[in-house]
Amino acid sequence: MGPPLDRRSGGAAAGGLIGALLPEGATAAEHRGDDPGAELFPEEQALVAAAVPARRSEFATGRRCARRALAELGFPPAPLLRDAAGAPTWPAGAVGSITHCTGYRGCAVARTGVAQALGIDAQPHRPLPPGVLDLITVPAERAHLRTLAAAAAATHWDVVLWSAKESVFKAVCPTTGWRPGFREVAVRLSPAGTFRATPAGRSRQPVQPRLDVLDGTWLVAGGLALTAVVVQPTTGQRVAPE
Repeated sequence: MGPPLDRRSGGAAAGGLIGALLPEGATAAEHRGDDPGAELFPEEQALVAAAVPARRSEFATGRRCARRALAELGFPPAPLLRDAAGAPTWPAGAVGSITHCTGYRGCAVARTGVAQALGIDAQPHRPLPPGVLDLITVPAERAHLRTLAAAAAATHWDVVLWSAKESVFKAVCPTTGWRPGFREVAVRLSPAGTFRATPAGRSRQPVQPRLDVLDGTWLVAGGLALTAVVVQPTTGQRVAPE
């Protein structure tokens, strides 16, 4: 038998921080740290059989969050495996995204009538290591970050931008089959808690389908920088389907 349907557990919050970034109709679940009670289906256990214990715990907690979020939409517990790119697979009729960072695991899901794809990410809210920013940004982004920092120095804008790009990648890859490089997508953050991603530089993205514009949301809370991108199912403005 697989793991039981999970309702609530100590340290977990239904929706929580990630849920605050999602539109109506999407659900989320999160957990601070790892849940020792998280169980996996045998097919999932096989995916991390060779992993170190910390990775297995992280993986199990993320899957438990995913099953909690899916249960809110009426989906029964089932194995959540991996696609060819290593992203989680979802039940027919659902899309989702899992994130994990030091001390935090989270998942967001939606029915395909609510979202064509979605991506979420969480990072500790602290500056990026020296040299990383130049590797993941184009010059216009760095200039924009300096402007933001001058107006709101308490926010580590560099890690918010990093997280935003990770959310974009998680939304784009399942939709288009294309995983951009960090400098192939330019992100412009708004202090109001939103951001916009557009192609940058000499993008290698395929002609069809194309990333034209992706809009997302961000939040700094609980020591974390969190971001989300939801691709609407009926618009060609964001990620245009084939």
